[in-house]
This record gives sequence, structure tokens and C-alpha cells, in this order.
Amino acid sequence: MINSLFLINPSGDIFLEKHWKSVVSRSVCDYFLEAKEKALEPEDVPPVIHTPHHYLISIYRSCMQCIRDKLFFLSVIQTEVPPLFVIEFLHRVAEMIQDYFGECSETVVKDNMVMVYELLEEMLDNGFPLATESNVLKEMIRPPTILRSVVNTLTGTSNVGDTLPTGQLSTIPWRRAGVKYTNNEAYFDVVEEIDAILDQSGTTVLAEIQGVVEACVKLSGMPDLTLSFMNPRLLDDVSFHPCVRYKRWESERVLSFIPPDGNFTLMTYHVNAQNLVDIPVYVKQSISFFEGGSGGRLDVTVGPKQTMRKTVEGVMVTVHLPKTILSINLTATQGSYTYDNGTKLLVWDIGKLNPQKLPNLRGSLSLQAGAPKPEENPSLNIDLKIQQLAISGLKVNRLDMFGEKYKPFKGVKYITKAGKFQVRT
Repeated sequence: MINSLFLINPSGDIFLEKHWKSVVSRSVCDYFLEAKEKALEPEDVPPVIHTPHHYLISIYRSCMQCIRDKLFFLSVIQTEVPPLFVIEFLHRVAEMIQDYFGECSETVVKDNMVMVYELLEEMLDNGFPLATESNVLKEMIRPPTILRSVVNTLTGTSNVGDTLPTGQLSTIPWRRAGVKYTNNEAYFDVVEEIDAILDQSGTTVLAEIQGVVEACVKLSGMPDLTLSFMNPRLLDDVSFHPCVRYKRWESERVLSFIPPDGNFTLMTYHVNAQNLVDIPVYVKQSISFFEGGSGGRLDVTVGPKQTMRKTVEGVMVTVHLPKTILSINLTATQGSYTYDNGTKLLVWDIGKLNPQKLPNLRGSLSLQAGAPKPEENPSLNIDLKIQQLAISGLKVNRLDMFGEKYKPFKGVKYITKAGKFQVRT
């Protein structure tokens, strides 16, 4: 199914390649790099690219600790296959690197190149997915530790296990047998991203929420968990980890599952009812250019909606200014701004919003001599974060455990972030 895999950094450099069926020349990546150059943002690169002899399917992923350290995972396919199947596998590869080494970055992959190749060899057999569950892989290829690295160096052994993983032959392949912990705990993170488009007057043109429930479960034995929500009818287009019993969700709208050991994504969901999506901030903006092409003015104010009882933090405004801009002269009442004259990218890092003192960025724009007035105004891209709030209103009701007698520590955390949040001017 999958012939080759290439890992590419944002600069377009290939720093890892793995071939399963036959060696595919690196030149096939030129089609992908050409599409990357045409895209305004890396996220806008088409996930599926058709070439004369291959299909190129890619994802753009970052590690959770460093959002800026992102990588392209590019797979090369010779026959037609379901693209979502390949995309899901690529996400599994990224998550496995994150799980093994703590982050998924170019530096980490280069430092652990041998083990990454070992993992890829086990995850794919002759181009077809074989072992993608974390527990199975960790029994076959032991995660790196300082002590294990020293022992391997002295004895000449490797991290590859000698026996077949117990989970490979089990009806519950995602969980290994005989798990024991001194402290038993189960924590869940409900993370929601707002995708929204606001027009010039501030009216919502499009708004939807992409949500994910991340779990960190460290429980002894073979616990059977039941997680219920206060308002599960909000959720559309739900996707579950294989451990979830889907029939129970269909009939009772509760999540019943025997969890994997450690970190995993329990479910993803979608909320597309526009009346249920509460936009957390408002933006007052004015970007205008004078007739005759002499220059223009920029004035942007960002504030929290009165309905927001939580603090909006990590606010950042990004603007791709027209190519004809020569220079800018702006003043920010809060935070700081940077401007790259080469890419014409303006980034205003605001930080935390204070309702009593709204941040403002204003000033003049100078155009190149003889340049015509830009035909259209640029859009604003907004980034933000709100702790302890799920913007959809989703709330976990309770978590019950069966099959074990101890009482675990339990906790739920809510985070709202901006996804593709655009304000048109």
C-alpha cells in the first residue's frame, strides 16, 4: 500500500526516508515542494497530490511542546487507496515518535534515527500497517532510557525485544497484561479548536468546533471505565479509539472502554451548529489605502466578549500585508509586533486580554513608489487560548470504574484554542 515515507522540515529539506517495497527517488517530492511553495500557509498544502506515476499523501504535524517545530510526513503511493486510511497511519507515526521520545521534532528524529527506523519497520509490513498500538510496539522495541543506552553500548545488545508481544494475540491489543502502578490515576483533557470566519462588521459567516478528548490513564490490572457527559447530544461526527464500545455509545451516549496504558486519544468530535459556537473575542479593524497609492492606515482593536467569564490569553494577530507595502510605522498599546519585510508578514503578540484596557495597534502603511492601490484588503488571523473552558459547553459528568477494587485519582481539564480563525477586512 505505502511504498515510501519522507520526513520534510518547513524549509523543504528531506531528513529521513524509508522505503518498503522498492526505492522511490527523492525527485518525486518535487511535486510536493512545488505545491508547498504555492501555498500561502503550510497548512494549505493539499493533503493529496496526484503525479504521473504516484499519489503523494501528506500531513503537517507539530509536537505538543513546541508548536513552531512542525514537520511534513509525506507518503508515496503507487496504487489508488483510501486517503484517510493513509492519513490516519501518518498521524499514528507522528504520535508514536511523540510517545517514545517526548516530542516529534527534526532534532529528536535525527538523534534517534536507528530506533525510528526500527519502529517504522514494525509499524508497516511490506507497505501495509501491522503494529500501530503503543503497548504492542513498546514490548517489541523498548523505549530509550539513559541506563538502557549505557547497557546496550557495553553489551552490544539492542532495544528490540526477544518475544512476541502479549497484546498481539489478545482480543484487547491496545493494553498489555499485568500492568501495575503505585498511584492509580486517570486524567482527561478536553481540547477544542474554533474555526471561524467573521466579516468586516463582525458578523459570523462560518463557525464550527473541532474537539478532541486526550487521556492519560495509568491504572493497574484490567479496569473497565465508563465516561459520561452532561450534554452528549452536542456532538456530531464522532470518531473513537478502537477501545470504545460503539454500540453502547449509540444506545446510551456514554463511553464504555478498557483503556490503553498511558497516553492516547479517546475521541474526536465536531460541533457545527453555528448557534452553539460562541465566538470568545471581537475585533474592531480598519485597514484602508489612499487613492493614488501613496499609503494607508491600519487600526486594530481586540477585546473579549462580555459572555466570556474566563481569561483569554495567548492572543496573537497575524496579517499578510500586500506585496506593494514598502514599510510600516505602527504603535501597540499592549504587547509587541514584528514585521518581516521579505514575506510582508505582520505578527502582533498581545498576550492576555484585559477587559478594562483593550489592546490597540495603529499606524501608517507606506506603499512602493508608483504602485497601484491594492485591490483587496488583507485578512486577520487570530490565535488565542482559554484555560478551563470548553467553548461548546461540553462537560464531563462522571467517570466510573469496574473490574478493580481500588479508587483511582481522577481529573478533567478543559482548553479552548483558535484553529483557523479569520477576520475579513
